[in-house]
Amino acid sequence: MKKPLIVIFLILLLDQVSKILVKTTMAIGEAIPVFGKWFYILFIENNGMAFGWEISGACWGKLFLSLFRIVAVVFLFWLLFKLVKKGVKFGPLFGISLIIAGALGNIIDGMFYGLIFDYAGFMQGRVVDMLYFPLFTFPEWVPMLGGEIFFSPVFNIADSAITIGIVYLIIFQWSFIKNFEKIIGGKQDNGERN
Repeated sequence: MKKPLIVIFLILLLDQVSKILVKTTMAIGEAIPVFGKWFYILFIENNGMAFGWEISGACWGKLFLSLFRIVAVVFLFWLLFKLVKKGVKFGPLFGISLIIAGALGNIIDGMFYGLIFDYAGFMQGRVVDMLYFPLFTFPEWVPMLGGEIFFSPVFNIADSAITIGIVYLIIFQWSFIKNFEKIIGGKQDNGERN
């Protein structure tokens, strides 16, 4: 269980340090170019989910989202412990650990940032986003996309961890996903788990 907890701790630490640095040293909307016009540190805050998506009904939506995240993280921790007890190799545990770390990072923002930075109550905080990659703008002649930025969401390390964890599980741990029910039920021997 040590390796998954180390992954969770390191990602969570990197996420929270980056958010607090941005929150305490930049003004909302301020952008720092990192790699030409392709990568900026751009400080924004969002009331909702990953990549700035939101749930309507600000107060109740945020409460629902926070409770959903908490339930999801509790389930994923339960799953992680169960898989460790079953002797599942580190590959799938790594992907699940990334997802847990990312979810925890955004839970902390939503639950406590409003209180810490004195702008909202418990579970009403905003998520700090700062990674912006406007790689290119579609030419005006491209139907429906002309003039639009290819990838416009601003996100954070927690969002990245969740996305990378899901993609990693789908691409590199497909046999684990395919045999998930057997693995959880204990009908498969350790040699076939990966």
